[in-house]
Amino acid sequence: MASREEMSTSFGTAAGAYESGRPDYPREAVDWMLAPVRRDARALRVADVGAGTGKLTRTIVETGAEVVAVDPDAGMLAALREHVHGVPTFVGTAERLPLPDASVDAVLLGQAWHWVDPVAASAEAARVLRSGGVLGLVWNIRDESVPWIARLTAAMHGSHAEEMISSDGVRVAEPFTGIEEMSRRWTRTVDRSAFLDMVSSRSFVITASEDDRARILAQAGELFDANRRRDDAGADVVDVPYVTRAHRSIRP
Repeated sequence: MASREEMSTSFGTAAGAYESGRPDYPREAVDWMLAPVRRDARALRVADVGAGTGKLTRTIVETGAEVVAVDPDAGMLAALREHVHGVPTFVGTAERLPLPDASVDAVLLGQAWHWVDPVAASAEAARVLRSGGVLGLVWNIRDESVPWIARLTAAMHGSHAEEMISSDGVRVAEPFTGIEEMSRRWTRTVDRSAFLDMVSSRSFVITASEDDRARILAQAGELFDANRRRDDAGADVVDVPYVTRAHRSIRP
């Protein structure tokens, strides 16, 4: 099995599958994270950290905020620039942000906080945030209360995010203290290609051996076939249920 560090930096090799297979973030969750800093008419300045291919970035842009995207993988940022135009991109990490002090109203991380050192990342977020700024953390988690989704997770292994949320929960460090949470259930409809891309974009699958990857994808394909339906255009699709969990904490 690959190390945690190898998994955390593996996504650039599967940027295309990540863009196709991973869901976007509900606007409701992003609006909720940004609500404490919408004090006036000026555009917010937001850092999307661990931005990947821009799944969260594009939803932040829809809110009218000015966005800078930060990711440790130049390959992921290249994919982001293809899909989200006009957003400055920088190579960096949550623990070492390439941003000036007190330069943003919000630091948001989508599907990323479970990879970081929460103490160092909290201190660095506080450095770049203005007083009263928001640290926002959000995940799209498949709803494993649905039996076939639980079987899918068993086939491709639980993620670090799922393990963190189900055990110790989401933690932040000084100077952040309390953390608020909201959740929303929703469903994403995907065809077979996007479904298998979702599986292929998982760090465990990316770093698995060829034999293990083939076995996982075969099991995922069987689950797709067992749960597929025909959409209005006659295409085979499945409805993948998600729970989006968003968290926010305010910089003193």
